[in-house]
Amino acid sequence: MNLAQRFYLREVLSGLGLTAGHFFRNMGRHIAHSLGRRDARGAVTIQYPEERRPLAPRLRSLHRLVRREDGSPRCVACMMCETVCPARCIYIVADEHPNPEIEKVPSRFDIDLGKCVFCGYCVEACPEDAIRMDTGILEFSSFSRGGMIYTKEALLALEPAGPDGRPASPVPIPADRRP
Repeated sequence: MNLAQRFYLREVLSGLGLTAGHFFRNMGRHIAHSLGRRDARGAVTIQYPEERRPLAPRLRSLHRLVRREDGSPRCVACMMCETVCPARCIYIVADEHPNPEIEKVPSRFDIDLGKCVFCGYCVEACPEDAIRMDTGILEFSSFSRGGMIYTKEALLALEPAGPDGRPASPVPIPADRRP
């Protein structure tokens, strides 16, 4: 092996040339985008949180419970979502419904978002279409594990995302973050 082959000089220079080419091409696109050119393609910096990327309409976001026309939860406590959940993060306690036409209602419906993997199996398994993941809320946090448990009341208070994909309801503040 000669000296150039021992130090991999040709390969190193080839890699540097490829990297520099990508750098200057993306830099030019970024400058074009910042000047207002709409046809600029490539990597573009989004000024988060002032600017938001458009989200896919089928994106799974924070859960919510759907209400009936009379305001009661649509859930009939069939335990299908709790059974199918691979993370075991849903906890339901059934109770009798005051309406004799409806057999059960959840007296307690908790989702531990600290355990949830956002697979969407609960939404698919629900025969009553009582649970949905269409709030558009992607940013929620807590200072403790207990604050990540969302109760039936918190889940019923959430609304679906608007037509632009932005959340229509504010992010619920966990008990450990309230003033």
